[in-house]
Amino acid sequence: MPVSALSVLSPDALNEYIDLRSVPKHRYFGQHDIIDRLRKAVAFDYIFVSGLDVDHYRFGEGFSIDTDLPPAFIEAYMADRLPQTDPFILAAQSSRTVVVESDVYAGKEVPQRLLYLQRMFGVHNRTIVPIMRDETVYGAVGYTRATPFDAGEIAFLELVSGTVHNAFTKPLMERYAADQMRLSKGEMACLSQASFGLTSEGIGKATGYQLETVNSYIKSATKKIGAANRTQAIAEAIRRGLIA
Repeated sequence: MPVSALSVLSPDALNEYIDLRSVPKHRYFGQHDIIDRLRKAVAFDYIFVSGLDVDHYRFGEGFSIDTDLPPAFIEAYMADRLPQTDPFILAAQSSRTVVVESDVYAGKEVPQRLLYLQRMFGVHNRTIVPIMRDETVYGAVGYTRATPFDAGEIAFLELVSGTVHNAFTKPLMERYAADQMRLSKGEMACLSQASFGLTSEGIGKATGYQLETVNSYIKSATKKIGAANRTQAIAEAIRRGLIA
């Protein structure tokens, strides 16, 4: 699959795409201010931001990647189906802590084709920080460098990677909110009624749901939207056009 030059951080970059499925899955963003500033704190060669908190777009499935890795490396890596055999990626998919390539390679047989591509394109010492929701690893931010990262650098990258991941995925998540939020009819109904200022009891009367059901729907909708509370969830739902 060819790598697109699309950068989701560019203004109006997603305007021509009607839904999340139509957006190129592998995107090369080249030079960018956010990454340049991060490199001043911890030097690295390449970065890749993978995964969305959406079914079929999560880390390791290869369906959403923003990166400045050489496009030819990504294309060869995907064409050879290396995500299915790369011990580093396989280890990272099941890890809830930072994964360092040298640690994984020390105890695994590494495909020779992968080692060849890494040498050819200078992709060394990959280090991945998992991005999680509750206990689910849905994304990752990975960094590469010719020399290994030290413990202090890894600690810093772990601290900032959630923000980096959010910066790259937020445009997609907001542009296709209705598609990716997976809000149920009950959650939508309760949010909609809550936007009129109704209490949970009032929402129950308006929708016919029991009080416990209303509170459950509001809570799950708030979590899916990524809001801190009911009021913020309503504001976000209105801003994203999920409710009028």
